[in-house]
Amino acid sequence: MNPPDGGAADELPGIAPRLRDLRRDRGLTLEAAAGRAGLSPAHLSRLETGRRQPSLPMLLGLARVYGTTVSELLGEMPPERDAIVRGGPPGAPDGTETGGWLYRQAGAPGRAMQALRVRVPHGTGGDLVRVHPGEEWLYVLDGRLRVVLGDAVHDLEPGDSAHFDSLTPHRIAAPGTGGARLLFVHTLLQSPTAELCLGGGSHRL
Repeated sequence: MNPPDGGAADELPGIAPRLRDLRRDRGLTLEAAAGRAGLSPAHLSRLETGRRQPSLPMLLGLARVYGTTVSELLGEMPPERDAIVRGGPPGAPDGTETGGWLYRQAGAPGRAMQALRVRVPHGTGGDLVRVHPGEEWLYVLDGRLRVVLGDAVHDLEPGDSAHFDSLTPHRIAAPGTGGARLLFVHTLLQSPTAELCLGGGSHRL
């Protein structure tokens, strides 16, 4: 019997392995991905094996979770993306500020990595510990940055960088009174903002 939300398994050829591969690429378990999409793990498993066909609301939810589009889930060719991100003219709005942290886009949206320029105010986020799938890379532009990875504490100066597995408990703070500025790249595309290690009310552009 066909499922109420889909139809015959050949109506959306290739979508089952794409859903499975995207989930694995994002480092998500079946349970975690299903929870974010509002599905049961058993239902998502059936979608990934082709035993059920997803409805449009399901596709929209899964596209949001995996940081892609419905068109790409369906195997359609995405349009060319602009490779250049301009810094903006002098006096242009300088990104988005929340909780003292300032974020400005440094990469194109919709990519497998998200790049930001971040201003970290003094003392913010020092007790905010994050653990999540993915990788993070940061490069200190100016100021001093404290990066805690597990039990190890690292004080970074301008020109220093850190590249680490996000499953390592980590936190970031600026111990100097002038704060710090950094470039930040992560693989948490479209993840809930609460999972970012930046800021008390983390915000992405």
